[in-house]
Amino acid sequence: MERCEWAGDVPLYVAYHDDEWGTPEYDDQKLFEFVILESAQAGLSWITILRKRENYRAAFDGFDPDKIARYTPKRVDKLLQDPGIIRNRLKVEAAVGSAKAALEVRDEFGSIAEYFWQFVDGKPIINRFKTMGEIPAKTEISETMMKDMKQRGFKFFGPTIAYAHMQAMGLVNDHVTSCFRWKEVQE
Repeated sequence: MERCEWAGDVPLYVAYHDDEWGTPEYDDQKLFEFVILESAQAGLSWITILRKRENYRAAFDGFDPDKIARYTPKRVDKLLQDPGIIRNRLKVEAAVGSAKAALEVRDEFGSIAEYFWQFVDGKPIINRFKTMGEIPAKTEISETMMKDMKQRGFKFFGPTIAYAHMQAMGLVNDHVTSCFRWKEVQE
């Protein structure tokens, strides 16, 4: 079975690649989870975040934006003592700000999913890359998404992270064409 080479042979990466990455996602909580995780990843490797994912889920109330938006400075201080997450004050505070922004997005668009999917006109962009080297780090759409998110109060979400979000949540299919998942995520 052939898969994207980035998945390597680390079981956690392989499972993430095989079961999640690139699958079109419409669940608000899952989309918001990845906003938090990808923001935390800024400057770090994705495997670091995947290894801490369950800790994040516990520390951040299951990624419930309604709860996170109400976090107080005292709660932020408590999170900064948790060795199971990335203990960076700016990133933790960004998670709270992003929760508030996500609630506003949900109010305006009806759902967080509607907000994200509008950037690709409601359907995944199917790329046909043969090698990992062809896959861009960012695109015009991810630049547009990032600018809009920034205006809405999302933090730690540059154009590269926006594109990673698009890839992870299936807004784009960037599995290489030889990968068994390239066709699977389209079905």
